[in-house]
Amino acid sequence: MTKFRSIAPTFVVSDVGDTARWYRDNLGFEASVFPKSPPYSFASLSHDGIEIMLLGLAGYRKPDTSRLRPEGLWDAYIRIRGVQEFYEEVRAKIAVRSELVKRPYGDWEFEVRDPNGYVLVFGELTD
Repeated sequence: MTKFRSIAPTFVVSDVGDTARWYRDNLGFEASVFPKSPPYSFASLSHDGIEIMLLGLAGYRKPDTSRLRPEGLWDAYIRIRGVQEFYEEVRAKIAVRSELVKRPYGDWEFEVRDPNGYVLVFGELTD
């Protein structure tokens, strides 16, 4: 029987090493890079069982399409436990894109933008 186990968003970035360090230093991800020494062409970032993949493409700049959808655009929605504590940790290191708020659908969420323009939402459904 087929069973899906996980999904990993894949982000194209101009500098895999710099991006992997940013995720490690600011969000607590661990990185496995390829090849073993720079320039890196790929990285797998992991944190508590979730994964984000980075694909290197020299000179790449993610287009900013935020004006096309004023309600917001997300590249990854990451469900976590302890969102309030994580929010405090993250905002002590970097500027958050949106503050921690409770949405009408019940999730507590905040957003960050990585150095390449990818928007990550961290959310937790609480009672």
